[in-house]
Amino acid sequence: MIPSITLSNKEQELEHLVVVVSKLSKLPAGIFNSAEKKYLKNQIENHKKEVVSFNRFDYWVFLCFIKEEKDSSKRLESCRKAGDTIAGCLNAHKALRVAIFDVEGMCSEILAIAEGMALGSYQFLKYKKDKDNENTLKEIEIYSKALEEAGMDQPAEDQGKNIPHAASRVIRPAELNILLNAVARCRDLVNEPNSHLTAVSFAEEIEKMAIDSGAVAEILNKQKLEALKMGGLMGVNSGSTEPPTFTVMEWKPADAKNKKPFVFVGKGVIYDTGGMNLKPGDSMLNMKCDMAGAAAVAATVYAVAMAKLPVHIIGLMPATDNRPGMKALVSGDIITMHNGMTVEVLNTDAEGRLILADALSYAAKFDPALVIDLATLTGAAVRAIGKFGAVAMQSKAAEELETLKSSGFKVYERLVEFPMWDEYGELVKSDLADLKNLGPSEAGMITAGKFLEKFTDYPYIHLDIAGPAFLDKRDSYRGQGGTGYGVRLLFDFVRGVLVR
Repeated sequence: MIPSITLSNKEQELEHLVVVVSKLSKLPAGIFNSAEKKYLKNQIENHKKEVVSFNRFDYWVFLCFIKEEKDSSKRLESCRKAGDTIAGCLNAHKALRVAIFDVEGMCSEILAIAEGMALGSYQFLKYKKDKDNENTLKEIEIYSKALEEAGMDQPAEDQGKNIPHAASRVIRPAELNILLNAVARCRDLVNEPNSHLTAVSFAEEIEKMAIDSGAVAEILNKQKLEALKMGGLMGVNSGSTEPPTFTVMEWKPADAKNKKPFVFVGKGVIYDTGGMNLKPGDSMLNMKCDMAGAAAVAATVYAVAMAKLPVHIIGLMPATDNRPGMKALVSGDIITMHNGMTVEVLNTDAEGRLILADALSYAAKFDPALVIDLATLTGAAVRAIGKFGAVAMQSKAAEELETLKSSGFKVYERLVEFPMWDEYGELVKSDLADLKNLGPSEAGMITAGKFLEKFTDYPYIHLDIAGPAFLDKRDSYRGQGGTGYGVRLLFDFVRGVLVR
């Protein structure tokens, strides 16, 4: 569970208080005495502090100072990190409630602080017997005349009704709660160990999310996948004792603004040993996270459906583990994919693109306006840009990718575009089959994208999220372990359809 965020204009007894200003001259009267104001000025001007705390013994007061920053994406990210810092102190002192006081009408900044506080309070304690260190913060109240006047206290289902166009670009507390809970559910799935999560139980979790949100889910079992001739998914699954699944999750409201659906495809390798090309050393230590793309897709559809956004979206989530079993694929095998193309398997640890390829060719049946896939696909992407963003490529979707990149900066799930030049496609051609599943050592993230492009004939964006999807060390509000990368990105992209 993470704290809930509410907008309130009622005078209530406050447990703890966060005061937000961009100028010290704007400090409200009656909260800080002259000595504290002097201390604040010293900390902010001389020590460049953004968060200053005061222990009033029976409650805490925090001053959150918003530094001048022309780049709005950087400013909002600083606010999220400041929120995480404040949440850390509050949770350490077993606080239950906190109020954020918006002095200057900084709507986006206030919500970003609350967002950082909520996400920074996330924990995965399911398997801990001793929960003495469990975070206690449950409620974040926002006191903001600007948000109140913009109608941001209206329910999420009233999205777009009687709200000025400019204000509609600011997410409401009700929607923000939905989104952040979706991120938490995504993190839970990614953090779940393989001992307790199979392709079947993963599909069942997605089905629960569909039921909870009002979306519709269909689970294609092994027999259906064999009938559909999904040779990529079935091939990767051939070494496993657990059957594969392919889950379709759809949100199609009657008032959808898009005539053709957006289709999101997520890689769902529940655990990746590398197959017969077994991963060396500790390389498979965190391979429970290899289904982070599928988890992000499920959580995105869940969030959009929960928020009742009038946008038609479909999530496709092929799922299996990759094991070196008795009947597992071996190097040199040739498999036939869902669309009839043949693939020479050079390396069984390049399995993600095989299951995604089947899903991408299956996506064509929905006549999509755009298909976006998310996958923890290559180590090359991590080596290229690290954990600070995802590698992005596009085919027939240049304008859509620019829009998605804008969403990426807004929520700070940034994208770095790499080319889809034809020459890279030559590197995945096989002498024995139509394609091979591995290119040369150079530009591995691009050749993987070019392989996937061969299975598309519609506007397509490929996101390699191998770097930011799972973190070994805590990174502010992103936490440690599964980050939920992609949920906030796609939600903002979908939500943008409403205000274009």
